[in-house]
Amino acid sequence: MDPRTAAFELIRMVNQYQVSQAISVAAMLGIADHIKDGERSAAELASLTDTHPRALYRLLRALAAVGVFHEGEDGRFSLTPLGGALRSDAEHSAAPWASFVGRPYYRQAWSDLLYSIRTGKNAFRHAHGKGVWEYRIEHPEESVIFDRAMAANSRGVAAAILAAYDFSRFPVIMDVGGGRGTLLAEVLAASPGSRGILFDQPHVVAAAGPVMDEKGVADRCDIVGGDFLAVLPEGADALLLKWIVHDWDDETNLAILRNCRKALRPDGRLLVLEAVLAPPNEGARAKFADLNMLVAPDGQERTADEYRLLLARAEFEVTEIIEAGQHISIVEARPA
Repeated sequence: MDPRTAAFELIRMVNQYQVSQAISVAAMLGIADHIKDGERSAAELASLTDTHPRALYRLLRALAAVGVFHEGEDGRFSLTPLGGALRSDAEHSAAPWASFVGRPYYRQAWSDLLYSIRTGKNAFRHAHGKGVWEYRIEHPEESVIFDRAMAANSRGVAAAILAAYDFSRFPVIMDVGGGRGTLLAEVLAASPGSRGILFDQPHVVAAAGPVMDEKGVADRCDIVGGDFLAVLPEGADALLLKWIVHDWDDETNLAILRNCRKALRPDGRLLVLEAVLAPPNEGARAKFADLNMLVAPDGQERTADEYRLLLARAEFEVTEIIEAGQHISIVEARPA
């Protein structure tokens, strides 16, 4: 690549934050839902979304230029296949995640990335004076947006996880920090002989009932509120930790994992569901997710060897690492 082309390409990459924020705004306004049944003008959409017609047109034409929407010759907008993923009713909707990452409090933490790089400390705490979990407890409206994003992402990975691993051999499966139960509901639906325990903070699992009802597994799942840093219900044959370990530093994870060790049956399995970092010069998505962990929850993504070492410290032995898809693996471990 010649120097001039390289400079243009780098500038294009630098400016991707503009595309990200524009998509986030379109998601928060529900634009895709408003045009899923047919095209509309910017003026019509402005009326539906309580926005400024000319400003909204400028947003829509920019997103049409990158393929999210399509602008007709008459200035009316319709959905493209890419933009269809912003529909709230899409099978794998990106709208909840897009809405979450554009929130001002979250963007502000990323603006302090330089602080984290210079100090090794958490940018979110530097920006807001408290950790991300404390912040969301104090701002329940942000917690709702975050929980919705996590649930949508769980639906996106559930099929890959179920295709890669047989959960039906476990009589009792507990999802630790399982949110509203999106993943566990899918696992139980695919394992009709198993029972489940959904464990998370009380205000989170309070919204789990409808999720279990929708999948027809409510009669096979106990919903338990609590703190995984304190104590877990005992007697599970399999424990799921999806996107939990990457949120925390090693010492906090050891507390969580040791509680898992106490709760798990002696012949049970711990299943850590995370991205596993690729070798050098590969796996950009997981490595940028690792920066996100540094900025927001103050955790990190890990390599396979780092998972083995961490789990060994909590008296687990890794038995297998299964790549379930492009962006998630199953780290299976048993009590050592």
